[in-house]
Amino acid sequence: MRIGHGYDAHRFGGSRPFVIGGVKIPCDVTLDAHSDGDTLAHAVIDALFGAAGMPDIGAQYPDTADAYDGIDSMLLLKDAAEKVAAAGFAPEYIDCTIVAQTPKMAKHIQQMRANIAAACGVDVSRVNVKATTEERMGFTGEKLGLAAHAVCLLKE
Repeated sequence: MRIGHGYDAHRFGGSRPFVIGGVKIPCDVTLDAHSDGDTLAHAVIDALFGAAGMPDIGAQYPDTADAYDGIDSMLLLKDAAEKVAAAGFAPEYIDCTIVAQTPKMAKHIQQMRANIAAACGVDVSRVNVKATTEERMGFTGEKLGLAAHAVCLLKE
């Protein structure tokens, strides 16, 4: 068994719609990002790569490459899961936390779980997504952006 942790953050602004966990959420904020800015997917990708001992998301999908401009991060997550599988590992469990003051995530969590599970080729029961605020503290609490953490347990 191997464990990996992933973290990502994106500021609000720019012209990208708000997408997290593969769900486009209609809201008053947009994301400043090279890809679609799916902070949760990016954290999961880094958790997978970390557990497998592989280079991180920035090394494998650089934000300087035109090929990733506006790309659906669920496609990147699926590709990352395939790379991890090719290295001889399979996700046993993925646990995630979204940190955001806005927008509210609760009604979208089940779809996020389903999207992550599908991209990683696992049953939805092996994926957990939670959301929290930072009680109006820090950059997320001040509504300047959002962050996500993910932990992934891989088995050989």
